[in-house]
Amino acid sequence: MAVDETQPLISHLIELRKRLLNSIICVLVVFVVLVFFANDIYQMVSAPLIKQLPAGASMIATDVASPFFTPIKLTMIVSVFVSAPFILYQVWAFIAPALYKHERRLMMPLLFSSSLLFYAGMAFAYFVVFPLAFSFFAQTAPEGVLIATDINNYLDFVMALFMAFGVSFEVPIAIVLLCWSGVITPEDLKKKRPYVLVGAFVVGMLLTPPDVFSQTLLAIPMYLLFEVGVFFARFYVGVRRPEAAGDKPAQ
Repeated sequence: MAVDETQPLISHLIELRKRLLNSIICVLVVFVVLVFFANDIYQMVSAPLIKQLPAGASMIATDVASPFFTPIKLTMIVSVFVSAPFILYQVWAFIAPALYKHERRLMMPLLFSSSLLFYAGMAFAYFVVFPLAFSFFAQTAPEGVLIATDINNYLDFVMALFMAFGVSFEVPIAIVLLCWSGVITPEDLKKKRPYVLVGAFVVGMLLTPPDVFSQTLLAIPMYLLFEVGVFFARFYVGVRRPEAAGDKPAQ
């Protein structure tokens, strides 16, 4: 009996190792391709700040190795972001055998949508939030203070914002999954609209620079995405039901 129980566990671990290796190999391949453009990638990411710097100001490197390692670090992070759809597919391929047939049909649109929304959040941060936020910081600097941002600190700052907006744009996916699993219903969510609106502004205050423009630019899209999630969640309510005839998990 113990042997029979151990065999499925071993096969699952082997499959998990395979999916992890596939994901790591994908990230490494993308990194090898992009590493030759590491400095160009960093220049592109730093462009929103450089455009707002006063005349004569520039970014600096306070550590001797920062000019080399910081673009490499950014390239590795970008490689993970670029590989995200493939990584999500590996996750789906691992859990798919445990899903019902109708659930497998619904998961692929969710995986595609989650990738698209994550990239949309990052693009929104880069093209809309960064220019406004860095303009605010540049204009509020005390007189006599020369802005000279360290390249490593800047990378940490923008990566935090990229992640904040990327994850925040996943609100519709989170709502759909909650309704799909039966934790909550679209009707319950509609009743909580006022609290969600206040919560969106609180999250915007915590995740963005301390200016009302950046906070609003995160809060409003979050609330609109909440409404989008509520709209689409009605198509997923009750989908996850007990095993039915002709709709069994794959073996």
